[in-house]
Amino acid sequence: MSKKYIATPLKTKEILNKYKFTFKKSLGQNFLVDVNVLKNIINSTGIDQSSGAIEIGPGMGALTEQLAIYANKVVAFEIDQRLLPILGDTLGDYPNVEIIHQDILEANVSEVIQTYFEPGQDIHVVANLPYYITTPILMKLVRDKLPVSSFTVMIQKEVAERMAAKPNSKSYGSLTIAVQYYTEAKIVMTVPKSVFMPQPNVDSSILQLTMREEPPVHVENEEFFFNLVQASFAQRRKTLRNNLTSYFKEQYTKEGINEILERIDINGTRRGESLDMAEFALLANTFYKERM
Repeated sequence: MSKKYIATPLKTKEILNKYKFTFKKSLGQNFLVDVNVLKNIINSTGIDQSSGAIEIGPGMGALTEQLAIYANKVVAFEIDQRLLPILGDTLGDYPNVEIIHQDILEANVSEVIQTYFEPGQDIHVVANLPYYITTPILMKLVRDKLPVSSFTVMIQKEVAERMAAKPNSKSYGSLTIAVQYYTEAKIVMTVPKSVFMPQPNVDSSILQLTMREEPPVHVENEEFFFNLVQASFAQRRKTLRNNLTSYFKEQYTKEGINEILERIDINGTRRGESLDMAEFALLANTFYKERM
């Protein structure tokens, strides 16, 4: 049975030759050719016959096919027009699949969910994301506060480590805070580059983000909070005090920043990576209230 699946080197080559398809580097096209990896991804999501799935960049349909077998309904966004006839062919046996020819960054995903899924249906985003645009896609989707249970995505290992990082690690930074403010993040598995065609230069990881009902901290103003977090990591080797002095140079002297840090008992000689999210929230809320 598995020989008929799209996700094998033989079948993928056969489709490439049939359609004379060439990979576009600008779209970060690396197709998965290992059925077991795909099944492991889907198993980690808890998708079953009642679930809905949203996929981004189905390529030739390797993951889409497996989702169609496990889920009730699959909606996939594909930006590359050349792949539409291929997907029509490879997924012809799966009536529960809908392909939308659109850039996910421009899509109204909430509207798509209302159109194609049942009200209250358990929906999961599952995707092999192009490396070059991973962060903008994930940040758009989590900020849109979509009615989805989880995002399970194959991304560059290093980026997955940054999104799932803990304080006091070299991977921890402003991206960590942004992702973990909206979701709980964990790395499910590492995937070697050998299971892709063509092979990328780096290994991948499966990152799973579970939407939080509420952020883990209260912030007075989200935009101000995220800007301050980014400023705290602007130069990683600099102390928190020095980064904040650069950021607030129009509003505060170094002494003024020191006074605020002392008041909330955060040592200005620490570096950004040593602060947890609660400390960043305290820092941002204090500076925000000072301005009012």
